[in-house]
Amino acid sequence: MSEYSKALSSLERSLEIFKIALPPNHPLLATSYNNIGMVYSHMDKYSKALSSYERSLEIRKIAVPPNHPDFAQSYNNIAMVYSHMGEYSKALSSYERSLEIRKIALPPNHPDLVTSYNNIGGVYDNMGEYSKALSSYERSLEIFKIALPPNHPSLATSYNNIGGVCDNMGEYSKALSSYERSLEIDKISLPPNHPSLATSYNNIGGVYYHMGEYSKALSSYERSLEIFKIALPPNHPDLATSCNNIAVMYDNMGEYSKALSSYERSLEILKIALPPNHPLLATSYNNIAVVYDNMSEYSKALSSYERSLEIFKIALTPNHPDLASSYNNIGMVYSHMGEYSKAVSLYERSLEIFKIALPPNHPLLATSYNNIGMVYSHMGEYSKALSS
Repeated sequence: MSEYSKALSSLERSLEIFKIALPPNHPLLATSYNNIGMVYSHMDKYSKALSSYERSLEIRKIAVPPNHPDFAQSYNNIAMVYSHMGEYSKALSSYERSLEIRKIALPPNHPDLVTSYNNIGGVYDNMGEYSKALSSYERSLEIFKIALPPNHPSLATSYNNIGGVCDNMGEYSKALSSYERSLEIDKISLPPNHPSLATSYNNIGGVYYHMGEYSKALSSYERSLEIFKIALPPNHPDLATSCNNIAVMYDNMGEYSKALSSYERSLEILKIALPPNHPLLATSYNNIAVVYDNMSEYSKALSSYERSLEIFKIALTPNHPDLASSYNNIGMVYSHMGEYSKAVSLYERSLEIFKIALPPNHPLLATSYNNIGMVYSHMGEYSKALSS
């Protein structure tokens, strides 16, 4: 029995006793349901967590004053579950209700207000509404600056969140500035090989990558990997991510043998850390294939792309866009090898899936038609090429 199962068993036994001993809307019952909801949430059993949190809220509506902080906690917890379930509009509504109550019930610079603004920012970020996310994250930071010492780790988290949104918005100089401020604080407040430092270097590397400054990105990614090697177990997935990021830089810099070495190290770790048909393994094989393709080692590229496709067939729905991309990539290798009939067959399979999975004017559809047309052109079937 897991620790969560043990906790759940104890909490449910406690609730049974409270139900007998207390009036039906006693605040302790609300607390019990809330605690049970938290355990279900940690177990990723979100529908059960939601049910428990909502029962807790119902009791609190009867048992406590309308703007009591416990109400804010209930709405916050419900929102968190909706966010995990990907129901962002419902999450946002509950987070905003929680914030309204906290504004009334708490002092203006209370840390729980920061949590609310931060949570709202996170939902907007997930919804792709980056300007609204930025506004919430910046409000969170303003309060932290007043409420906390200047080098508190929570300030680093705020700067990191702002950096992430700015990166998503393409405002790379602002993203870099925020990530670097986060790193400065982490250097002061954390041990020298703390994983958060590695994450900061990784994020800075990501911005440099987006800016096309591959050597700077590589330097940051390598620093991140050095720390992760000290801080984490030898086969932790974050090490695989670091190796993958370094490989991407080498690939973009045309240093294919170094890229291949890093991609293969990433794959070795993922094979140990993940189930045998996890989609990330398929992505790793795909990345290795891309490098082999760039090196004109087409048979090796083909082998890796086909392994990637095998995993995707097991791990994904039959009309998932990643399957279409796999067929497209294999078709591309056959095209490079001059095996045009095989290439066109795979490109057409890719197109069939894209037609189902994507909107009718999606750019990937145009790319598919173009690929088919180019192969027919190479085959000298110009009328078919024109019709594609």
